[in-house]
Amino acid sequence: MFRYVCIICLLGLFQPVSAQFVPLDKKAHIEAVNVHLRSLTTDGKQCLEVLKNEGVYQPSQPTYAKIKDVSFINGTIELEVYSSILQGAPEAARGFIGVAFRINNDNTSFECIYIRPRNGRDPDQLRRNHSTQYFAYPDHPFSKLRKEYPGTYESYADMELNTWIPMRIEIHDRTARLYLNGDEQPSLIVNDLKNAFDTKGSIGLFVDNGTQGYFRNLKVTVLED
Repeated sequence: MFRYVCIICLLGLFQPVSAQFVPLDKKAHIEAVNVHLRSLTTDGKQCLEVLKNEGVYQPSQPTYAKIKDVSFINGTIELEVYSSILQGAPEAARGFIGVAFRINNDNTSFECIYIRPRNGRDPDQLRRNHSTQYFAYPDHPFSKLRKEYPGTYESYADMELNTWIPMRIEIHDRTARLYLNGDEQPSLIVNDLKNAFDTKGSIGLFVDNGTQGYFRNLKVTVLED
């Protein structure tokens, strides 16, 4: 609570509206964008399974469950994610799973922060350093950011496959901070989000190649001036 109050103070003119818990068991308000969706119950809680469509091989693409009734510029996105590797997935599959935000109407522009749970405990230190990731569609895929700004838009964080991972992303103008597992300090800080930040957009539950992804307990807090 103390951190939340401080964030609101720092935002100055921005004021919070009430947090919105978004149900993930009603497909009427969820658009499948290059993914398959299935509603499930796990541990007595509703969750949404998201699988990337076959034939969409290029990474850093619009592959998400788009929450159509959320309009978002600045605020906080909280949820739990769970990823497994699909049977027959390529060796490069890392359990890619995360959140897209500020998605425009025709899915031609969005920002995204995701994690690679398989990398979190890999014996190779370089792979560990690629546990979290930011990219911006369409002009800044992860491969371009990694090549031009090595180490700037990804980081290490302890995580693993086949477990529920709490995520919280705090977004204000061109800054985004990713918090994992309830940690007080962010695992990733992005200080220069690449796309325009003055137009409201939707939120998407993102997966990429080889991931069997699950999402639950989605909570969105929007800040408005």
